[in-house]
Amino acid sequence: MQLTSEALPRHLASGLKPLYVVYGDALLLVIEAADSIRAAARAADYTERDILIAEQHFKWGELKSCAQNLSLFATRKVVDLRIPTGKPGAEGGQALQDYVTRMSDDVLTLITLPKLDWAAQKTQWFSALAQHGVMICADDIPRNQLPDWIAARLQRQAQSTDKSTLEFLADRCEGNLLAAFQEIQKLGLLYPSGILSFDQVKEAVMDVARYDIFKLSEAMLTGDAARYAHILDGLRAEGTATVLVLWAVSEEIRTLGRLLQATQRGVNLRDAMRDLRVRKDKQSLVENAARRLKFVHIERAIGHAAKLDKIIKGLRPGDVWDELLQLGLRFTKI
Repeated sequence: MQLTSEALPRHLASGLKPLYVVYGDALLLVIEAADSIRAAARAADYTERDILIAEQHFKWGELKSCAQNLSLFATRKVVDLRIPTGKPGAEGGQALQDYVTRMSDDVLTLITLPKLDWAAQKTQWFSALAQHGVMICADDIPRNQLPDWIAARLQRQAQSTDKSTLEFLADRCEGNLLAAFQEIQKLGLLYPSGILSFDQVKEAVMDVARYDIFKLSEAMLTGDAARYAHILDGLRAEGTATVLVLWAVSEEIRTLGRLLQATQRGVNLRDAMRDLRVRKDKQSLVENAARRLKFVHIERAIGHAAKLDKIIKGLRPGDVWDELLQLGLRFTKI
């Protein structure tokens, strides 16, 4: 069974399963999901808990032993297994496969993992977990879904605000879900239940966005000029190396160029994306950009990027950050 972290509370209210697996890169959502599972287990009289951390030299036999050994005063137990690397190895993978086929109703097993790539999710051990357990994906909230997520969190504390204020909050908290959660809690402490005005939110909320170069390239692909400029300003303020920023943007430009060349040869766009190994979570963004661009736009952008590279290396004069802005804006004017 596959669940989102937001759907988990409703599932837990209907009863517990023997195995839960929480994985993803949103630390806040991982913590919340694991905490809610442990709380539901305590309410259901799982009075004992063993914590196992599968780091280097971990003895996988401990997993089986913990599940079999209940204390004299406990009839139900939680086995809390954490795999920080997301890579149990050959021995661990086999141990997990064996474990899930011999689970008891008196033992609730909670396994937490980081974000897993597609290769890890195709492994036999992960497939075994998915077959026998409840899988909770706790990935970061995409920017286009962040306003709705914020609205739902505000609703939990009997507050609401309009769409433009939600967008303002999303801009300020993009890429930092834990900070967004803290800002929402702050609003609950500062103001009573009801509708929040833009001025109230603006006064209370700090700019807590965590800028990263991959969100910059995402803004470029969508043609969102305001977001691109906002993230670029944040990267500059944080002292991000310009060579890294140029690399991230150039990678997207080169990928678009190869896609357009492939389609000119008669290759289907989806097939071309697969051949170029475009990540599934980016395919819709890349596809939309490729459909609205022409190869001449890519050629000019590649030339601009080459000029930027020389400026960064000190081979020609120019303002690097301004040129990075202009390079991104090329994709918003089309």
